[in-house]
Amino acid sequence: MLARRVAIIGAGVSGLCALKCCLDEGLLPTCFEKSSDIGGLWRFEENPEEGRASIYPSLIINASKEIMSFSDFPVPEDFPNYMHNSKIMEYFRMYAQRFNLLRHIRFKTSVCRMAKCPDFATTGQWEVVTESDGKQETAVFDAVLVCTGHHTEAHLPLSTFPGLENFEGWYMHSRDYKSPQLFSGKRVVVVGMGNSGTDIAVELSHTAKQVFLSARHGTWVMHRVADTGYPFDYTYINRFFQILYNLLPKTTSSYLIERKLNARFNHPLYGLQPKHR
Repeated sequence: MLARRVAIIGAGVSGLCALKCCLDEGLLPTCFEKSSDIGGLWRFEENPEEGRASIYPSLIINASKEIMSFSDFPVPEDFPNYMHNSKIMEYFRMYAQRFNLLRHIRFKTSVCRMAKCPDFATTGQWEVVTESDGKQETAVFDAVLVCTGHHTEAHLPLSTFPGLENFEGWYMHSRDYKSPQLFSGKRVVVVGMGNSGTDIAVELSHTAKQVFLSARHGTWVMHRVADTGYPFDYTYINRFFQILYNLLPKTTSSYLIERKLNARFNHPLYGLQPKHR
């Protein structure tokens, strides 16, 4: 029986893993990457690229290397627990080289469209149209894996800010943020208390005149490092705590976790106590 052909769209972390797994299963994968390099979200570029997530130079991952490491290719021991985006890219390149993945990737190739073949009901095959150097090409695959990520489009709901048309300052999305120097001596409000919003607010606080961090509701603030000095996720995401969490009543486990978090950072004191447990 002929090996099945698989199209993989995107050569970011998911695309690389999908590629490696397909090879492990004896399939024939072809990965299509619209840019000229691997990495997806984690590859820093000074200017945001259309259709690709964009990061700021100082970005550090929120998962420890012990948790995010590929099971069959551990992160080098001398890499920091929480890696800078450049170290993550270095790790991905080592992974791609170790498993000889690059030869299966077609760079600067966009997927224009994909559709079920006329005989899909019996074959399950897909027709994939790609474009490279202005030339389109059509190929048939037995399966398609879409690994394009979910941070490619900026969400900027300007209509929810009444009076914005009279605002004399300027606004931008975190996708376009690269350096705190532009905000030197300015009063800045950062809207949103997710990972990016908190990161950027902290970085701006060293440069801007004043920084406000705006959140719609409270949120639980979790530190990267646990009391012992080990990574927070590595300390608490394990079989023991999972069993304990499942055995205890939800109210009890929530109380214990909230007590731990509030001992480190008093949420009511800063008006950040969430309504949810």
